[in-house]
Amino acid sequence: MEISAPLNATLDDNIARLTRRQQQADRAAPLADRLAGRITAFTGSMAFVGLHVALFGGWIVWNLWFAPKFDPTFVVLAMIASVEAIFLSTFVLISQNRMAAQSQARADLDLHINLLAEHELSRLAALVRQIAEKVGVEPPADLTEIEQDVRAEEILDTLDQVTPSPPQAA
Repeated sequence: MEISAPLNATLDDNIARLTRRQQQADRAAPLADRLAGRITAFTGSMAFVGLHVALFGGWIVWNLWFAPKFDPTFVVLAMIASVEAIFLSTFVLISQNRMAAQSQARADLDLHINLLAEHELSRLAALVRQIAEKVGVEPPADLTEIEQDVRAEEILDTLDQVTPSPPQAA
C-alpha cells in the first residue's frame, strides 16, 4: 500500500513494528483459533451466501418438483441447517473471544501510552514554571494543577462510584 504523503519516520517505524507484532501474534495463535478465524471469514462472505443459496435452494427445488424426493418434509435439511448453525455460532464466538483479547491488549497499551504522555506533560509543566520563574514571568494559576500526575486508580474509583454497575445475572 502506497501512502501519498510521507509520514513522520517515528510513526512509520511504529506502524511497521505493530504490523510485524500482529503478524507474529497471528502466526503464534493456536491452530483452533486460526481455523476458527478462517471459517468465520469464509462464512461471513458472499461466496458462503451463494453456496447456501445454491445448495439449499437446489435441495428445496428438487424436493418440491422432482422425483425421487429424498427429503420430502425437509426434516433432514432442517437438521443440517441446525447443526451448521451450532458450529458456525461456536466459530464466531471463538473468533470474537480472540478479537476481544486483542482489543483489550490495545486498550491497555493505549492507557499506558496516555498515562506516560500525561506524566511527561506534567514534567513539562513543571519545567515551564521553572523557566517562567527564572525569567520573571508569573506562571498561569492553573499550572500547579497541570503539574500534578493523574492517578489512574483514583479516576477509576471515582468512575466506579458515579457509574452504575450493570445488573448481575442471577
